[in-house]
Amino acid sequence: MSILVYTETENGKFKKASFEVASYAKAIADQTGGSVTAVAFNAANPQELEKYGVNKVLHVENEKLQKFNADAYAQVITEATKQETASIIVVSQSANAKYLAPLLAVNLEAGYASNVVEVPNTEDAFTVKRTAFTNKAFNETAINTSTKIIGLSTNSFGVHESETSAEIISFEGAVTDENFKINVESVDKNTDKVSIADAEVVISGGRGLKGPENWHLIEDLAETLNAATACSKPVSDMGWRPHGEHVGQTGKPVATNLYIAIGISGAIQHLAGISASKTKVVINNDPEAPFFKAADYGIVGDAFEVIPKLTEKLKEFKANNA
Repeated sequence: MSILVYTETENGKFKKASFEVASYAKAIADQTGGSVTAVAFNAANPQELEKYGVNKVLHVENEKLQKFNADAYAQVITEATKQETASIIVVSQSANAKYLAPLLAVNLEAGYASNVVEVPNTEDAFTVKRTAFTNKAFNETAINTSTKIIGLSTNSFGVHESETSAEIISFEGAVTDENFKINVESVDKNTDKVSIADAEVVISGGRGLKGPENWHLIEDLAETLNAATACSKPVSDMGWRPHGEHVGQTGKPVATNLYIAIGISGAIQHLAGISASKTKVVINNDPEAPFFKAADYGIVGDAFEVIPKLTEKLKEFKANNA
């Protein structure tokens, strides 16, 4: 059995999600006796995937595909799936993969299960465990089609090294002008910061920070923990922070190992969007803030006193354990 994975890159470098889907595909291959083939677009070092159990890399080097294009990428991956006679395709749950997976499902007449959190059960039917109701519950979904597409929930499986020897093969894919009806003209982003999608830790601030001039407290703590910075909806609505940092049900969903909320009361939309995070810490001066009911750890106190002391202690700890 061949398992195909779509591995995402940015400026030629693999994203963390690529290593997670490769690790997950390797676990399925071990279970079924199959092999793992990755499709990589314009990767600087495609050989890097062999650390995570990939047996073959179909490397696509095409200047037209430097920027993500859902239709063109779907065309290439569809051809790769047919060439490799792959019966399982694994993608992440990134914004790009969410555009890509439905197109693949149509092209391949495949069943698609999103938000998957565990390796499939293949004993009776091909069944996957998925989150439901904004991570408040799970369901078991059977995929009955001959080709199956799995959208792996971020940080649900983790990155696991499994050294192999990967064969690197140049792969083109017959993309045409029809695949480029929509084009990305430019991408604006903060390239010097950890992205929310790739971060293990996210530090998020709310109206309790009282103004954008105090955001250095969030940034200092984030830099100490190598974390991404984020904010609540009111903060982005007031223009204190860019909308790209807004997390929650109406913003970016967060599924990190550690989520620290500072000065955020915990509206239901915010809690729904971050509920998949494994450990949630809240710092708020209001002991009745709804966030405390959802948090694993809570500190009742003034953020302007707590954050500098926390940052200082973390810096000391890192210096003593370097």
